[in-house]
Amino acid sequence: MKQAKVPSEREFKRVLVAVDAMKYAARNRAALMLSFYAGMRVGEIAALKIGDVLDGRGDVKEQVLLRAAITKSGEARTVFVGDKLRRELTAYIATLGGDRRSANYPLIMTQKRTAFTPNTLCQLFAHIYEMGGIDGASSHSGRRWFITRLAHSGVSAKVIMTLAGHKHLTTTQRYIDVNDEMMRAAIRLL
Repeated sequence: MKQAKVPSEREFKRVLVAVDAMKYAARNRAALMLSFYAGMRVGEIAALKIGDVLDGRGDVKEQVLLRAAITKSGEARTVFVGDKLRRELTAYIATLGGDRRSANYPLIMTQKRTAFTPNTLCQLFAHIYEMGGIDGASSHSGRRWFITRLAHSGVSAKVIMTLAGHKHLTTTQRYIDVNDEMMRAAIRLL
């Protein structure tokens, strides 16, 4: 089975430009950023509630606990929220009406004000990548980008495996993309 394309930096920027031109841009951008900056699976993103992301003061949490019921492995895991993702989520949540900030509301809602299913969110991601002109990208592209960026930044394989919610290092290794520029950069270190 062919793996989802890992967008280059230029392609990632193109996707963001495409998202910003879409209807529901803030929502779509937030969903995309959860994939790219937290490495979350589409099913995990679809299942998030406002209360998972916001603390009692209404600020974006530093850590989001993914309940066991929404993860692929069936085990709870913690997602760490970095500064970039925090800014993105804060901006998105600022666009929501007060009634939509209730802890039990879905974080990412359809235009009919219901939670996305993983399938409909996959379709939205496919549409976003199509609008950005990225062939071969899927709902897993952001997750692969996240894992690849961490690996090429020198983050320990065990840390990446844990952040990704994988049980085996071999699974994590399959997510890491390698291209000619990365290989050139590696050789320059010698």
